[in-house]
Amino acid sequence: MVARISNSRTSRLALPATSANLGPAFDAAALAMDFYIKIDARTAAEFGIEARGRDPEICGRVHDHLILNTYREVLASGNRPLMPLALKIVNDIPIGKGCGSSAAARLAGIALAVHFGRLRWTDEQIVGEASRREHHADNASACWMGGLTVARMCAENDGPASAQVVRLRPKGIWPLLLAVPQQSLSTEKARRVLPEQYSRANAVANVQNSMLLLAAFTQGRPELLSAALEDRLHQPYRAALCPLLPALQQLKGKDGVLNAALSGAGPSVLIFLDPRFSLRKARERVAAHLSQSGLAAELISTSITSRGARASFVKS
Repeated sequence: MVARISNSRTSRLALPATSANLGPAFDAAALAMDFYIKIDARTAAEFGIEARGRDPEICGRVHDHLILNTYREVLASGNRPLMPLALKIVNDIPIGKGCGSSAAARLAGIALAVHFGRLRWTDEQIVGEASRREHHADNASACWMGGLTVARMCAENDGPASAQVVRLRPKGIWPLLLAVPQQSLSTEKARRVLPEQYSRANAVANVQNSMLLLAAFTQGRPELLSAALEDRLHQPYRAALCPLLPALQQLKGKDGVLNAALSGAGPSVLIFLDPRFSLRKARERVAAHLSQSGLAAELISTSITSRGARASFVKS
């Protein structure tokens, strides 16, 4: 699908938070959650930002802003004139905590450049450019497309980056609980603890669990998540940096908790709840368990949303 050439001097975007990796599907799958960063943009005499919501001091900083830097760079690479923008941002996505904030910001910058620079980019090009900048396609694909996505980066004949993306609509109801700690964790630090090589047994186990995970979503079988979310490639090595994970994994199969997995590289943890159980009681059980474990986290009740950022973008 190609973005429509438009003379509009305004643009509006709503980009969802995302959770990548989903246990064993490391750097390959992600899902979009139903809370967003919303951006209203218009051309102006100079760059300016008005920010509300989470982390307004980061979202409202004009200097070295990820959205604006990406916007400038994409326009420059496309030989398009730079038009200053005034942004109004309302942000509900925790920054630096494994909820896809950087992918959303990069996609926002790309989408604004496509709109105001009158670039005829496809969804694949938009996701591919964000994936190139993120160094993987999982968060970017889920944020742009919505739902559950499986993605890989690709380029043809050394051309511009693009991504192959398959969007899935999970069958049934999938209530989620996101546990967000106060501290942040950089993706670079989380990457440094991973080994250079893995055993065949661990690689095979993750392939099997990833296939089981997709079957669980497409067939509406949440009971499979007890086994399907098990991972041997990244979570065992990141657990020391993300203490919420081992604590919450203790609740697997208890009191309405199916299982838990790191959200992206962490430190937040995504908890999959049993839709047949009282969601209120499950949330209370999680809160009590964290308190008993001496851990603190904000708990955000959410779900998988089919509404990706492209739904708010002008397309033909």
